[in-house]
Amino acid sequence: MTKFHATTICAVKRPNGDICIGGDGQVTMGETTIMKNGAKKVNKIYNDKVLTGFAGSVADAFALTDKFENKLEEHAGNLKRAAVDLAQFWRGDKAMRNLEALMIAADEEDLLVLSGTGEVIAPDKDVVAIGSGGNYAYAAAVALYENTDLDAESIVRRSLEIASNICVYTNGNISVEKL
Repeated sequence: MTKFHATTICAVKRPNGDICIGGDGQVTMGETTIMKNGAKKVNKIYNDKVLTGFAGSVADAFALTDKFENKLEEHAGNLKRAAVDLAQFWRGDKAMRNLEALMIAADEEDLLVLSGTGEVIAPDKDVVAIGSGGNYAYAAAVALYENTDLDAESIVRRSLEIASNICVYTNGNISVEKL
């Protein structure tokens, strides 16, 4: 079976409440074919109070985002509770367990990474990146976060641009969402 890759996502949260998540637009089939240049992998959900971004299989990520929004509804918008509930469901459900995706979720209070193996990770820094170009975007974002006064959106955009110059699965067609 041919794998579709959808990567790179970066999120930054500044202490003043400035938060942004962004992603590139490339979807790659297998190792050699770019299928789409302008995919949107970041969204505002739950009445525009939560940002999400995904890396991995596109179809799986859409299914995951829908489930996550349902969990947010069940937990009255409590991001941590919804994330833990989703991770437990994701890990325990036979169909969901096979989803190949990672998700970043953020609101005004929290920045989290969710995985299909049941992890809900609150990063040590208010910077996180996932996907095949995630390490490049993360390194750039941390450097910019710690050494500049740039706002969250500027850091996310520049970090993704840097990753797109290094990672073949990341392009410069960047979309961002901001709270």
